Amino acid sequence: RGDEPARPNIILFLADDLGWGDLGCQGNPVIKTPNLDAFAKQGIRLTQCYSASAVCSPSRSALLTGRTPHRNGVFTWIAEGSEVHLRTSEVALPKLLKEAGYTTCHSGKWHLNGKFNDPSQPQPNDHGYDWWLGTQNNAAPGHKNPVNYVRNGKPVGPTEGYSAVLVVDEAIAWLKEHRDKSKPFFLAVWTHEPHLPIESDPEFQKPYAAIEDADVRQHHGDVTQLDHAFGKLMKALDDQKLADQTFVAFTSDNGPEGTGLAGRTRGSTGGLRGRKRAMYEGGIRVPGIVRWPGRIKPGTTSDAPVIGSDMFPTILGIAGVKKPADRVLDGTDVLPILTGTADRVERPRPLFWRLDMAPNNLHMALREGDWKIIASRDL
Repeated sequence: RGDEPARPNIILFLADDLGWGDLGCQGNPVIKTPNLDAFAKQGIRLTQCYSASAVCSPSRSALLTGRTPHRNGVFTWIAEGSEVHLRTSEVALPKLLKEAGYTTCHSGKWHLNGKFNDPSQPQPNDHGYDWWLGTQNNAAPGHKNPVNYVRNGKPVGPTEGYSAVLVVDEAIAWLKEHRDKSKPFFLAVWTHEPHLPIESDPEFQKPYAAIEDADVRQHHGDVTQLDHAFGKLMKALDDQKLADQTFVAFTSDNGPEGTGLAGRTRGSTGGLRGRKRAMYEGGIRVPGIVRWPGRIKPGTTSDAPVIGSDMFPTILGIAGVKKPADRVLDGTDVLPILTGTADRVERPRPLFWRLDMAPNNLHMALREGDWKIIASRDL
């Protein structure tokens, strides 16, 4: 590209059911997350970061399209075998980046179709991924030794290890061996942790040995397992001398599962009201951390409201790719917030959530500026 500056590599790392208060850098006094804590000191921590939905599939669809789930057609979580899927009429982020010269990879949970690895519905490659390893929804039978991964359309069969580490190992192998190194890359790493069914390596449960409840040890170990996998990927960037030219965003698809009082669903909202499926803050406010050496000042925080759909126009902007002109976007380029050149960004429309399976008949939420309203469609 002549004298044009090199375009950054991009990593979008997505945890599953990780609560706003589950990380040490988010104030958790018990759970050990040394790698993400260190990562937060290297970039910006977004204290009012939102997922685009209170459940998994819709929030993922918004990340890849920049459009609210009720605009892109993925209204709720997608059951196995369902006819619901992310349509190819939606222009997905990896497809646009691939067309612009990026090489692309997805590793981990997909959950954007009901008929996974079935030609009757679009698969990750149909949305622009050159290489992919994934599952329809959960790792099965659990995070330990999952048997349901598919790589580039071919079932992998039994694996040995724990899911977050397995998907990160796949990403590292792609970075080392399979990508076109003449091109910048887009890498999506979407872990299953800490979504049920939780199963944690005993090594990562050791910090919680004094906790009597085995389910709490399992959950906290699962978050530490996720943190370990994230750290392994960041070390691979360092080893391959890629860190300085790579934009890395870490977030979660929604708030924590369950009541937080029983079983292995012991995630923390950090004191926020509500949990997964709720329109209250605990269901939709999630960790958000971004690092881009040389552009984002280390050790910074922002309380500006940002949402998952903002990733689409922001990443296109830093990659020098034009936004599609033929569709309405709900996300906004928030690079000025990330780089500290603006406290807020102008939005063409408020932040909006809708989920018909929300508890207590509260289906919708809207936030504009410092004001948020929650409502039922039946009122």
